[in-house]
Amino acid sequence: MIKVNFNNKPLTVEEGTRVLELIEPKERKNLVVCQVGAQVKELHYKLSAKDNGLTIHLLNLNNAEAGRAYSASLRYIVAMAFYHIYPDVKIRFSYNISRSISCQAITNNFNMSRAVGEIRREVERIIAEDLPIERVTVTIEEATEIYKKFHLDDKIDILQYRPEKTVHLYKCGDYYNYLHNYMVPSTGCIHNYTITPYSPGIIIQYPRHDLDANIPEFEEEATYCKTLQRAYSWAEKARVQTVTEINRKIDRGEGLEFVQMCEAYHNRQLAELGEAIEKEIENVRLVAIAGPSSSGKTTFCNRLRIELLSRGIDPVTISLDDYYFDKGKISELQGKPVGKLDLEHIDCLDIELFNKDLFDLINGETVTLPRFNFVADRREKGKTIKLGQNVPIIIEGIHALNEKLTKSIPKHRKFKIYIAPHAQLNIDDHSPLSVTNARLIRRIVRDMKFRGCPAAETIDMWQSVRNGEFRWIYPNQENADYVFNSSLGYELCVLKKQAMEALTQITAYDPQYLVANRLIKTLKYFREIDDDSIIPCNSLLREFIGGSCFNV
Repeated sequence: MIKVNFNNKPLTVEEGTRVLELIEPKERKNLVVCQVGAQVKELHYKLSAKDNGLTIHLLNLNNAEAGRAYSASLRYIVAMAFYHIYPDVKIRFSYNISRSISCQAITNNFNMSRAVGEIRREVERIIAEDLPIERVTVTIEEATEIYKKFHLDDKIDILQYRPEKTVHLYKCGDYYNYLHNYMVPSTGCIHNYTITPYSPGIIIQYPRHDLDANIPEFEEEATYCKTLQRAYSWAEKARVQTVTEINRKIDRGEGLEFVQMCEAYHNRQLAELGEAIEKEIENVRLVAIAGPSSSGKTTFCNRLRIELLSRGIDPVTISLDDYYFDKGKISELQGKPVGKLDLEHIDCLDIELFNKDLFDLINGETVTLPRFNFVADRREKGKTIKLGQNVPIIIEGIHALNEKLTKSIPKHRKFKIYIAPHAQLNIDDHSPLSVTNARLIRRIVRDMKFRGCPAAETIDMWQSVRNGEFRWIYPNQENADYVFNSSLGYELCVLKKQAMEALTQITAYDPQYLVANRLIKTLKYFREIDDDSIIPCNSLLREFIGGSCFNV
């Protein structure tokens, strides 16, 4: 017998008892996974002696880990439906606009629009039958034979990079698959989703933990959609759509060529940007740049400036940080004590002064800029400048694309740039890699290397960072004149070693283990690029690993 704390009550159970057996039958379909100690487990998990004394939390769709399991389980059911109706058709899932999952056929000449009705009905049938989804453990050889039966060649390819000798699979009826995530206990637990035609495939929406378990209203995001499509097209042409394709380049000794190819894609985007700004230089007076954390904004700003210099344009950079109010003023504005201030709010900036200075500079006036002394928490007198003819101002920050910040400048005089990594990369066809996780890995490595900040601290503050992004950055991305994709196909091969060193310091008993374990499970599949001397000194990746010629 073992003792656990279940739903805040002490409980004594026999070894081998499944967590699902502790839950009232009527409540089971409202739950997704559970947390045993500091680890996520499925509801089919059997309790053992090592769980003695631990607390068990039941996780519903208001929890991030539960949301990931729900999404993976829904993808599993959609893939199962395709296998039942179109067994010879290969599909690929990827992240898409409006926080959804895209499903496209990668089998030539398959008409997805005609198939969506049948797929939707088969998904409904599978869910209605409430079929158990069971986790099984097999050898690499057994997994290979199973994957051959289900025509999952991409999953066979990734097995060679798996460090373990066994493989977890999920069985539902006569169907097997593995989506690199935890799963719900049965198909009947999936009760809220939408499947909608969206050329060239279908869009799958599911409840979001940060929206009180609701499905967000679908929003047409033309700019973002074009960016994703361009990223998908480039990855397809460069043959870097899956981890296996990336690893093969390294295995063939093509690491240098791979790095240079990815850097050349950045150079091409910079050239496009430079040309677009140069073409409108008689109108453009403000270049505004924004993007989420760990997008490489600092290096990008330096490289954009050099690109413009090469075209005879010498921009002036103004820091938004210098326009912050002091904390006393912010406290007065927000009606909160200093310790509880929202320092990311746009009203923490002196918008009136900022607009006055911009207006005067653009109109040929001499302006003395402020400089914020963060140690003394006050604004001081900064440099005095006057702009020459056709000299644009560059600003960068989380509010840079917000019209409220630059209200005195007509829209036709602004050129807005949104920067973020937009990798369309999969572990296999059914398991897309999260770009958010890739950004977090970037930040973990940078914080550890340059700020002496352990991975646990970075993970702790990440949700707060994400909240700020959803509030202030993403709502304005569609206003951008250009979206710069800062993803580098080779980056996780370089970041892996340092990230793994940081993440493995987090133990299975630490509260950050859930996130750390998820990142480790992603990184373990990548081949390492050990020789970072092949990475150019002006690469955006240097911002995170060091060695940048820009001293960032």
